[in-house]
Amino acid sequence: MTIKLHKPTTPGRRKSSVQDFSDITKTTPEKSLIEPLKKKAGRNNTGRITVRHQGGGAKKMYRKVDFKRNIFDVEAEVKAIEYDPNRGARIILVEYTNGKKAYFLAPNGIKVGDKIISSAKKIEAKIGNRTTLENIPVGLFVHNIELTPGKGGQIVRGAGNSAQLQVIEGDYAQIKLPSGEVRKILKNCFATIGQVSNPDYSLVRWGKAGRMRHRGIKPTVKGKSMNPCDHPHGGGEGRNPIGLKSGPKTKWGKLARGVKSRKPNKWSNKFIVQRRKRKT
Repeated sequence: MTIKLHKPTTPGRRKSSVQDFSDITKTTPEKSLIEPLKKKAGRNNTGRITVRHQGGGAKKMYRKVDFKRNIFDVEAEVKAIEYDPNRGARIILVEYTNGKKAYFLAPNGIKVGDKIISSAKKIEAKIGNRTTLENIPVGLFVHNIELTPGKGGQIVRGAGNSAQLQVIEGDYAQIKLPSGEVRKILKNCFATIGQVSNPDYSLVRWGKAGRMRHRGIKPTVKGKSMNPCDHPHGGGEGRNPIGLKSGPKTKWGKLARGVKSRKPNKWSNKFIVQRRKRKT
């Protein structure tokens, strides 16, 4: 996928870019694989906002993407590459030899007509194939990785992401994640070979607030533009820098920006071989 730039005919278009959808081969979703998606607007069951800046947005249906891919040793043919409004990556419509259809995350470089397979045995290390980490050659890039065997892929699912299989020792495989963290994962967990599709998605410049509203994202007001009673950065007529002795804070007074928020004694610390490095 490439990024298309607009002519600067308006202030909003001057700064915006859009995806090139030339890689999509089918525009209407498979009816048997979609369901209604109810809007939550960041509210919980009592109606209180628990996630800020969510609400509105264009209507969309949810595509039932199969992150488990647990139909083993049955070949599936890629029938179409489709757009999914719920994620940055593309999805592929596949049809198994037994006639069943499903949606998968599309690996980068896959084409209509390709044959892919899931298996717990050692199979060809081809883009789109899914098998256990112990059966994947060391050094390959993988995505849609399980953390618990049989639960389905939970990490490395975003557009353009991939993790590298570095080594297999004992019962664990060491994976270098997109963040730079090196983590131990059970070697009998499944992963899909290749990089997630649509790697240029992060380069899209949305340009104006209206396009963000279409995505269901409401405006974010800077803390220093608020009153002192509404935010620790408030006051100063919106001109003063943050200037707190203890550093930047969240709306609720907790330290922010570069502060480690992970609990020091978290149970999963034993699986982290190397922590991610802070970007400078």
